[in-house]
Amino acid sequence: MKCLETIFLLILVAIIMAAGNTVGYKIDFKLSLQALSILVAISIIGYFVGKIPLLNKFPVILWVSVVAAVASSPIFPYHEHVVSITDQVSLLAVCTPVLAYAGLAIGKDLALFKSISWRIIPVSLAVFSGTFIFAAIIAQITLHWEGVI
Repeated sequence: MKCLETIFLLILVAIIMAAGNTVGYKIDFKLSLQALSILVAISIIGYFVGKIPLLNKFPVILWVSVVAAVASSPIFPYHEHVVSITDQVSLLAVCTPVLAYAGLAIGKDLALFKSISWRIIPVSLAVFSGTFIFAAIIAQITLHWEGVI
């Protein structure tokens, strides 16, 4: 996908998320757009970092996550401003267009899923179960370590 197409899609999804955030969670549309513009900027920066020749061996999501972590950490001068603005966005408003896109992507490859047939079911169950169990173990250790539980 070309860079301009990626940026256009990020902006389009941000507008959809802002609408979902406004309708579903009663947050002002301007505040939602402001928060999502910061998230889009973080995504674009991470996307371009992932295009650097030596760094392109890792997935773009890693670089977006690194940029987001740096932008919200105390080493970034405006981290309090970034966190306070992006806190206005509901996670479910973000998930809605992402899940819709995933559904469209899966529907496109329906012939591939037919060829996999029943074998995808035990693999999916193993992946989901393993993810849940290890996330629960990590959460239990972390919460116990922090003294929350």
